[in-house]
Amino acid sequence: ERKSGSSSSSSRRAGTGSSDVVETQEHYKSRWRSIWIMYLTMFLSSVGFSIVIMSVWPYLQKIDPTADASFLGWIIASYSIGQMVASPLFGLWSNYRPRREPLVVSTAISVAANCLYAYVHAPPSHNKYYMLTARALVGFGAGNVAVVRSYIAGATSLTERTSAMANTSACQAAGFILGPVIQTCFTLIGEEGITWKSIHLQLNMYTAPVLFGALLGIINIILIFAIFREHRVDDMGRQCNSINFEGEGICDAEGNIDHIAVVAVNFLFFVILFVFAVFETIATPLTMDMYSWTREKAVFYNGVILSAIGVESVIVFLVVKTLSKKTGERAILHGGLLIVLIGFFILLPWGKKLPNIQWQEIKNNSIPQTTPSEMVMPFSSWQAMQLPSNHSEPAGCPITQSWCLNTPMIYLAQYISSDILIGLGYPVCNVMSYTLYSKILGPKPQGVYMGWLTASGSGARILGPVFVSQIYTHLGPRWAFSLICGVVVVSLLVLEIVYKRLIAFSVRYGRMQEESC
Repeated sequence: ERKSGSSSSSSRRAGTGSSDVVETQEHYKSRWRSIWIMYLTMFLSSVGFSIVIMSVWPYLQKIDPTADASFLGWIIASYSIGQMVASPLFGLWSNYRPRREPLVVSTAISVAANCLYAYVHAPPSHNKYYMLTARALVGFGAGNVAVVRSYIAGATSLTERTSAMANTSACQAAGFILGPVIQTCFTLIGEEGITWKSIHLQLNMYTAPVLFGALLGIINIILIFAIFREHRVDDMGRQCNSINFEGEGICDAEGNIDHIAVVAVNFLFFVILFVFAVFETIATPLTMDMYSWTREKAVFYNGVILSAIGVESVIVFLVVKTLSKKTGERAILHGGLLIVLIGFFILLPWGKKLPNIQWQEIKNNSIPQTTPSEMVMPFSSWQAMQLPSNHSEPAGCPITQSWCLNTPMIYLAQYISSDILIGLGYPVCNVMSYTLYSKILGPKPQGVYMGWLTASGSGARILGPVFVSQIYTHLGPRWAFSLICGVVVVSLLVLEIVYKRLIAFSVRYGRMQEESC
């Protein structure tokens, strides 16, 4: 099958697995322009989450003094809940209709939700519930990442897919990094800002970022209409038709998907996002307890560290594209999980020095009920209790957490080393999971399957913070990180069991050689 062009220079080979298949230069450019629009959509979806994440709590306190920290947790989780619900729905939609429809509708929902967030101050009461609704709708609109990844999987050959998936994850990571940077720029407007009474709009450091996000969403919709086109190629790069695209041929979809491999990758992806959500959540309380950092210092230093990890992740995404061609995706996923395991193993407290204890809790006579054996501490640990200082905020490990009395501190070098390793292992596992998943599904419609994968990741981001807040608070870092290490070990065992099944659909049915994947 050969698609003619105006000359030999205006056409190119579509895939290494089919030397006689030629794709016109015009089709190639159109296909990749559409993929770049998907990269942009993924980037903006991440920005929509991170652009307000640092200001949610002060804005919530400003608009509704009745809101407490537990309600803040629901607001943060509502984004992931919305995305978890929407991802399979948008994925199913994209299987039966042109992808432009769910992409435009989901982006429009995000735009409307951002506008609602800018007006949550306006109602006379129940403002916190309006904010909760706005963030849940932003997450619902972010369910389009399933459509984005299913489109990229269907519009690339096997030889192109790892690189395309890595670029997609890099755009997602860049969105998470740049969102807080954009928000920081808008802090120059100030908390009061400008008020337009005619439309009841307060343009300030809290509302300007979301309105900017809404503007980016409108631009994204325009680009989807103007540039995005449906393209579908098989694993070897030949154009073919699908339910939502009329192409030149029919993709060979004979054969059944290996659902054991599908379930295994969903489980591995859940674990990967679960442990990273734990890492993100534990960073601030861990450093406050171990190093006596104030809230301000903990937020600032960990913000710098997470930004550095974000930059590290983008670099890893770009490097892994080349590395996977030499070693294969399965081996890299295995290595990534091992790196994550080492990263959390390093975090286990091994020394003898105990963390500083908050002096204020002692002064208030709020020592928890403990057994005599639990109260036996070296004299040096009592000396390490924080003495009163000029600031009113207590610092150190709260004595209400009884484990502070007998659990060695985690040294700063341990923490930084763990950050570097987890920042290396997480992006490797993330992109390899998506790549292997899309290859396992092959020419089958991937919308719903990608929706379930996205939903499993969203569920992990909900359960991770709940898990770590309970285990860490009541049992301490030794139990928390030991359990995480156990979870990663189980995921490595699962990977070993299904290792030989994690192959491309076309390879499984003998249509391509594994070396070409």
